[in-house]
Amino acid sequence: MITNSILIVDDDEKLCSLLRSYFEQEKFIVYTATDGAAAIHTVRTQTPQIMLLDLMLPGMDGFEVCRRIRSFSDIPIIFLTAKDDETDRLVGLNMGGDDYITKPFHMKEVIARVYSLLRRARGEVIQHVARYEIADLVIDKDQYTVLRAGEPICLTPTEFNLLEVLTSSPGRVFSRMQLMERTQGGYGFEGYERTIDTHIRNLRKKLERDPAHPEYILTVYGIGYKFDGGAHHRE
Repeated sequence: MITNSILIVDDDEKLCSLLRSYFEQEKFIVYTATDGAAAIHTVRTQTPQIMLLDLMLPGMDGFEVCRRIRSFSDIPIIFLTAKDDETDRLVGLNMGGDDYITKPFHMKEVIARVYSLLRRARGEVIQHVARYEIADLVIDKDQYTVLRAGEPICLTPTEFNLLEVLTSSPGRVFSRMQLMERTQGGYGFEGYERTIDTHIRNLRKKLERDPAHPEYILTVYGIGYKFDGGAHHRE
C-alpha cells in the first residue's frame, strides 16, 4: 500500500491545522510550514510527494517559493489563495505550479485535487504503452523521462501527462476540456480549461526549438491542440 505525504504551507495556523486533520484522516503523512523558507527546507529534507502552497505568505510569497523549489524539485504544487484573479492563476502556472484552488474552498475538493494530481504524477491516469518514439522524441512512462534528439527535457508532472495524452494519438485534436479531464484523472472542472493554455505554453518552451513557431504541439483554433507526429527537422 502506498503511503502518501503532503506539505501544507500557509501562515494561517488554524487552516493548517484543519487541513492536517483532514489529510491525516486520509492516512497521509503531513508536514506543515508557515513561511517560504521553512517550506523550501521541508521539500529538501523530507521530500513530500505533493504540496499545497498559499500565495500570500509573509516575506517570500508563494510565487517565489514555487520558483525556488522548481530549481531543484518537480514536486506537484497546488496553489491556495484568497485571490480569484486569472492573472495570478496564470502567473502561478507559469512559475511551475500544477493546479490552483481559491479560498474559501470545500475540503472534499482539495482532497480530490490532491489525489488527482498524485495519480498524474505517478502515471496512474493514462494506461497506454510504456514508451513512445515519435519524430525525434522518446517518451518513457516507466522511467518518467522525455528525450529530444537524445537530450533530456525536464517536465513537471502536469506537463509530462499532457504531452503523453497528446502523443498517444498523433494528429488527433483534443479540446481543452478533454485535456483537462484526461490529465486530471477524470476530474475536469469548468472555468479552468484555459489553464491548459498556460501548460501548453510552458511545454512548448521546453520542447520546441522555436516556441513561437511550434513543430510538435499545434493549435487548432477554436477547438484545442494536437500533436504533429510527422517527421521533424533535426539540427
